[in-house]
Amino acid sequence: MKQKISLFISIFLCFCILCGSGISAAAAPAQLTNLTFDADYYYYNNPDLQSALGYDYNHLYRHYITFGLAEGRSGSAEFNCQIYRNNYPDLQAVFGNDYYTYCVHYEQYGKAEGRNAIAYNAAPVAPAAAEPSVPAAAPAGTLIGGYATAYDPNASRAVNVYVAASRINGVVIRPGESFSFNQTILPRTAANGYVDGYIILNNQFVPGMGGGICQVSSTLYAAMLSAGLPATERHPHSLQVDYIPAGFDATIAGNALDLKFTNIFPEPIQIQAFADQGILTILIYKL
Repeated sequence: MKQKISLFISIFLCFCILCGSGISAAAAPAQLTNLTFDADYYYYNNPDLQSALGYDYNHLYRHYITFGLAEGRSGSAEFNCQIYRNNYPDLQAVFGNDYYTYCVHYEQYGKAEGRNAIAYNAAPVAPAAAEPSVPAAAPAGTLIGGYATAYDPNASRAVNVYVAASRINGVVIRPGESFSFNQTILPRTAANGYVDGYIILNNQFVPGMGGGICQVSSTLYAAMLSAGLPATERHPHSLQVDYIPAGFDATIAGNALDLKFTNIFPEPIQIQAFADQGILTILIYKL
C-alpha cells in the first residue's frame, strides 16, 4: 500500500512539474522560410541595417521579427507584412497586430490562394524624377504607430508620393503643437517638384497637378490612428480610393481641405516617411 501511495505521489509531482514548466509547454516559433524572409533581400534593401548589423543572418532575422515587420519593411521581394495585413480585413479580424502570424499564413495558405503581399510582382523601376527616399536613422525613441500602402512606382504620381513623403519625413511636433499636412508639403507646383497625376474632381478621376499626395496624407492618417493621435481636421474622398481601406483616407484640396492634428502627448513626436520600390511607409515615434 505504501508503495502504491509513493508511486501515486511521484506521478502527481511529475505531472505538476510538467504542467508548471513554461519551457516544456510552449515551443519556440518556427523559423520563417525565404518566402517571407530573405536575408539577402533584407540586407541589400535596408542600407541603415548594413552598418548596424552587418551581414549576419541571425541578427537580420531577429531585427525583422522584432522591428522590421511593424516598421513596414519588406522581408522578401514578394512579401511585405503591412501590405498583406492592410489588403485583407478578414485576416486583420483574426490576427490583429500579430505580424509573425501573417507571415506564417502567407507561407502556408496566402501564396497558394493568390493573395497579394507586395505592391507589384514585377521588379519596379522608379521614375527618374522620383529616386527612392531614404528614411532618417530611427530616432532614439519609441515607435507608437505606423502604416504602409502600395503605389505603382512606374506611374507619374509616384513622383508626387515621393516628394510629399520627403517633405514630412523627419518633422518633429512638440507637445501641444499642431501639424498641417498642407502647409508642410508646400503648394503643388512644378517649382516645388510636383507633376501631373490623377486627382478627384467633381466625383471623377482627372489629371491634375500633384495627384498622389492624398495617398501620403491617407497613409499618415492611418498611422495617426494606430498611434492614438486624433485628427483636428480630416476629410474623406468623394470616391473610394484603392490604396487604403474605406475610412482610413484623408483628402487634400488646395488650401480648402487639410489633414491636421495636435500632439496630445507630453513628449515630442517625430514623423518618418519614405517611399521606395512601390511601398510608402509612415512611422510615428515618441522622442
